[in-house]
Amino acid sequence: MAVVKVIELLGESTESWEDATRQIVAEATRTLHGVTSVYIKEFQATVENDKVKNFRVNAKVSFVLERD
Repeated sequence: MAVVKVIELLGESTESWEDATRQIVAEATRTLHGVTSVYIKEFQATVENDKVKNFRVNAKVSFVLERD
């Protein structure tokens, strides 16, 4: 039986929400093994000079816990 842990991470990109999500997954998989999914909980954007400056996502990342 597998046990799955869920952590919450925030990501930001100047390109898009998709890029912010990719950055979260890339960073998470640098130290976590067995990442199985990412659930985007919330989308945000910052605005500067009447234009979107940064795209932000609040994501839940799921991964399988390894056993000895």
